[in-house]
Amino acid sequence: MAIACSPKKKLPDVSKISMPLTVQRFERDFFSFDTLHIARGLDSLQKKYPVFIKDYLYNILAAYPQPDSVVKDVLLFRRTYAAIDSAVQVQFPHFKNYTEQIAQGFRYFHYYFPKYNLPHQIITFVGPIEGVGTALTSSGLAIGLQAYLGHQFPAYHTQYISEVYPDYETRRFEPQYIVVNCMRSIINDYYPEKKAGNPLIDQMIELGKRLYVLDACLPTVADTLKTGYTNDQLKGCYDHEKNIWSFFIQNNLLYETEPTQIASYVNDGPGTPELGPAAPGNIGLFTGWQIVKLWMKKHQDVTLDQLLNTPAKQIFEEAKYHP
Repeated sequence: MAIACSPKKKLPDVSKISMPLTVQRFERDFFSFDTLHIARGLDSLQKKYPVFIKDYLYNILAAYPQPDSVVKDVLLFRRTYAAIDSAVQVQFPHFKNYTEQIAQGFRYFHYYFPKYNLPHQIITFVGPIEGVGTALTSSGLAIGLQAYLGHQFPAYHTQYISEVYPDYETRRFEPQYIVVNCMRSIINDYYPEKKAGNPLIDQMIELGKRLYVLDACLPTVADTLKTGYTNDQLKGCYDHEKNIWSFFIQNNLLYETEPTQIASYVNDGPGTPELGPAAPGNIGLFTGWQIVKLWMKKHQDVTLDQLLNTPAKQIFEEAKYHP
């Protein structure tokens, strides 16, 4: 069970915003052609997916760009991942429900950021487990379904994959994260991350800005999914909000810029040991979000675009956050 979404002010009516989204199941075409005629099969994919096929072969599969090498790499991947694709087809026999949820997220995003060119096509694929789950490509929004088979899926718990993705990450390899990750890709494309060299407080607020926008675009999605925290972790953050803030103050961390000193507070991780065994990693996301929410409550006429373009320093000074 996931903690429900935060109480919201009245939501904008986006029902009249047209958001046509087509879905192409690339993985079905890729895994269905005859492996005795790989070159011919790739030619047929080239005709149907003239742009995405290059992204898939060279960026996702990392095939060496020589015809013989591509054929060899595709054959090996087909054999290795046949069972993964079978599991994908069982888990995702159709994609309508996810498409509708993504389209609704896109409507909200278009409402708040009307000048942004949203993709009109979703392409599902199966790629290496250690590879990408969602990506914006020139063909559309690409979704690697191998990353959403449920955290109990055996392939996620092999020794190799466990080294690439620890338990705190595979816990989120659930279908309900598809929409969240898709919207996060859109937000990060519109407003690229600003971390390098900035003090911790700025980095936390920048994370908070993105989460505030994600929350606005997915108002009915559970906060646990949007933060990536467990129920207990998110509840613990609210229960101990004052202590978390005191920790940053007492340890003079707010204006710290040394990456080794602050990385665990603003990057994903298994936890924040300094704050106790139950504290989540990336706990700065929670604090930054609270600061941004407080600032937006005091500036209700500010648009989300204006929020993103307001300096973190200004938000911090004006919010006067003292939980």
